Amino acid sequence: MNSLNFPAAVLWDMDGTLIDSEPYWLASESAFAEAHGSSWGQDDGLGVIGMSLYESSKLLKARVGSPLEPQQIIDQVTDGVLQRLEQSIPWRPGARELLKLLRDNNVKTALVTGSMHRMAKKVADQIGFEAFDVIVGGDDVTKGKPHPESYLVAADMLGVDPTHCVAFEDSLTGITAAEAAGTKAVGIAHIVEIPMSEGRILWPTLENVTMDDLQALFR
Repeated sequence: MNSLNFPAAVLWDMDGTLIDSEPYWLASESAFAEAHGSSWGQDDGLGVIGMSLYESSKLLKARVGSPLEPQQIIDQVTDGVLQRLEQSIPWRPGARELLKLLRDNNVKTALVTGSMHRMAKKVADQIGFEAFDVIVGGDDVTKGKPHPESYLVAADMLGVDPTHCVAFEDSLTGITAAEAAGTKAVGIAHIVEIPMSEGRILWPTLENVTMDDLQALFR
């Protein structure tokens, strides 16, 4: 297969990559903490970017001393984020345009996120066209990022080899998962830095990305 047949699919992280939702998560986590007589600040929010919701909810539970189980905390915080998304979805620069380009070129796509499936579907439904063939949420897998399971599941659902896929991520946790799955992982750092390492691919933005740019990753 030559490079013109690549990528077989493009796999997208959501929070921080497709949408600029991290401020929404911080606001919802902070509101949860305040309701329990505690606090959750900017540094706390930055510390859990890219972490699975199950892990971050455990930290939030310990911080505020909540009697709720982690899944209950996830549900409440997710509801808070969804309320904000219903008001406005802040798309990351170039993301929707690139998705449209991929669909116009019949490239398979997947949304691969640590957020709950219901939230991912809500975002996907607001894009304005059928942007994704499959959605893999944090509740669809047993091991969250940086484990590669979510990316391997997405590739399997699409019927493609993960090594023939491009994956977009904005965090070290996420790009570690995508790299471990064997994809051509591309980091587009947003709120937190992605450190460079040997063989790692970092782009400054998704704006004006072309099919040639994607195919060049396999040459």
